[in-house]
Amino acid sequence: MRRMYFLSFLLVASIFACSDNELSTAAEPKLVLPDLPYAYNQLDLPAGARIAGNMNNNFELINGELVPVNTSLDITPWGATLGRVLFYDTKLSLNNTVACATCHHQDKAFADGKQFSTGFEGKITTRNSMAIINPISQNNLFWDSRSKTLHDLSLQPVQNHIEMGMENLDRLVAKLEATDYYADLFNKAYGSPEITSEKVAKSISQFVGSITSNRSRFDAGQNNGFSNFNELETLGMKIFNGKGQCSTCHGGSNMAAQDGPGDPYGGSMNGSDDLQGATNIGLELVYKDNGLENGKFRIPSLRNIELTGPYMHDGRFKSLEEVINHYSEGIKPHKDLDVKFKDNNGKVKLLNLTSIEKKALEAFLKTLTDKEMTQNPKWSNPFQS
Repeated sequence: MRRMYFLSFLLVASIFACSDNELSTAAEPKLVLPDLPYAYNQLDLPAGARIAGNMNNNFELINGELVPVNTSLDITPWGATLGRVLFYDTKLSLNNTVACATCHHQDKAFADGKQFSTGFEGKITTRNSMAIINPISQNNLFWDSRSKTLHDLSLQPVQNHIEMGMENLDRLVAKLEATDYYADLFNKAYGSPEITSEKVAKSISQFVGSITSNRSRFDAGQNNGFSNFNELETLGMKIFNGKGQCSTCHGGSNMAAQDGPGDPYGGSMNGSDDLQGATNIGLELVYKDNGLENGKFRIPSLRNIELTGPYMHDGRFKSLEEVINHYSEGIKPHKDLDVKFKDNNGKVKLLNLTSIEKKALEAFLKTLTDKEMTQNPKWSNPFQS
């Protein structure tokens, strides 16, 4: 009998030993990087896209036009490579469970497919995770436009008490210093193995700024008069630019808020009356979350919109059909509603789209999907389990 108990004990112990080994192996994924970095400094933006001032917020007046100065020079191949590693590393969270990429999945155009995201302690965020679509062309970031630069944006989720919990940046630096692969990466990026929170922010902003989308069917169509569109998609594009008024908010080649100096949702040339790329679209009569102010939220890019649901700041709409229905017959008469949704008497001006017009608009929006962006290895997870 004693021999049987002893053998049973050995069997259970061996099972736990195997489990521990498996867990430790799974907990330490291997970092795999190419010998030479990707050319992150060569930005493949949509035709006509303008690099915003959101890397250094520095503009210069040239021939009557405000032009960002030296913005693209802030992205270097090794700097963005380091940023890629940081973006996918769960060590940036307080308990090593959450990375930036936890809420931003490449296959979903760097959204996460959830109404709200789960933070480092299992707590739920209060807003939907925004997709990352050509952010270097935007002057205002986050749903409430609180950041003007990618540099400022980069560490806010890391320090957020719900998202990643690393409120003490000195502690973050100490963790990275204790991680064997970072000294070499910082040395390649900055000529010194010294790790600082400033370099961390700069590297993440370089990687995020390098994420671009310009290979959709819509982009291809611009070169051939949209002969690659079918009849339904062509009708949808006409609605987008005409009856639907979609392009008046989702404008320019990035189909997002045109929010630079002098733009419709930007500010005047002297910086006053800045609308910060945000507006009220009549989701509520009384908002629980007021966004920037008065129910105004940043106008996101529609590129890859097929992949980035659920939609709106609170993820209330599960499908593009629901989004289109809102603009067609669901806009609420909020006192601060965007003027384009009001008639001459100040009443709500609904689009009242027909069934076929709704299907056409949705079909057109799906031509904005760029699958190459969602599969490009330079933006993929460098850690292999």
